[in-house]
Amino acid sequence: MIKVAVIGVGAIGRNHARVYSEMPEVKLVGVADIDRLAAETTAARCGTAAYTDYEQMLDECKPEAITLALPTALHLSAALAVIQRGIHLLIEKPIALHVEEGRQIIHAARQAGVQLTIGHIERFNPAVTALKMRLANNELGRLFQIDARRQGSFPTRVHDVGVVVDLAVHDLDLIRYITGAEITRVYAETERHIHATHEDLLTGVVRLSSGVIGALTINWLTPTKIRELYVTGELGMFRVDYLTQDLYFFENATAQSSEWETMQVLRGVSEGCMIRYMIAKKEPLRAEQEAFLAAVRGEAAPAVTGEDGLKALELAQAIVTSGQERRVVSLI
Repeated sequence: MIKVAVIGVGAIGRNHARVYSEMPEVKLVGVADIDRLAAETTAARCGTAAYTDYEQMLDECKPEAITLALPTALHLSAALAVIQRGIHLLIEKPIALHVEEGRQIIHAARQAGVQLTIGHIERFNPAVTALKMRLANNELGRLFQIDARRQGSFPTRVHDVGVVVDLAVHDLDLIRYITGAEITRVYAETERHIHATHEDLLTGVVRLSSGVIGALTINWLTPTKIRELYVTGELGMFRVDYLTQDLYFFENATAQSSEWETMQVLRGVSEGCMIRYMIAKKEPLRAEQEAFLAAVRGEAAPAVTGEDGLKALELAQAIVTSGQERRVVSLI
């Protein structure tokens, strides 16, 4: 049994507590939140102890592993308090508010010999897992373009960051993850319409080291939740629906013709068959926690490293800079 606890039981943290409480190999020893009612409500539902002081929880419950789900601005101080006690740590994305803070967390974890994982949960969506496997098998041929759409209503709980660091960071991480290529250049147009201090709309373009072009359409202004990813290549297009965990393939009939093997360049695109793959559904959060616990037990390396989280944050901050300064930002 691994003793775990959760720091911060707001919209995301309470689900971490719920999933931990359902895992037979885990003992949830406590949850902490400055909001006493939130802590006590979550603790009652999950059969554990409630605290308003997370350091008191760490010292009294002595967990072996922690999920940190506080507002981004509080990540650094809480992460260092956990790491200094030699406790393994899963930090909800983004890793920190600023890149330098992320570097401090990574350095502290390395010095203390604790496992550090960043909660980029979309990597654990079964549809994304299937997409990555099929891309690795070259089922799309040469890649041309990636389009990410992440839109929805305004989350009143998010005050310390804008839509880029809160949402676009998912897609920046996934683009690197599924392609294995680095983003070398970004350009963004951002606007603030309803958020008090930060941008709530992003239309962005990224260029990868492989030549692939990516487009980001992200906002907190759409009255319905959209979570989609499109990957276009020589042989057709994949579409991921994160919400339903579905993966579709739209065939380029021209590329599928018998003469394709002898073609040296793409001669055309035409509509072919559409396939909806059968994918076993699974809660991504549970898959993320299972991967984290495997790292804690020494059975595997962290699935999403501190360096992965830092790179996603660096890219997000480059997007913010581009939007504010209305210029292309090069990352090489």
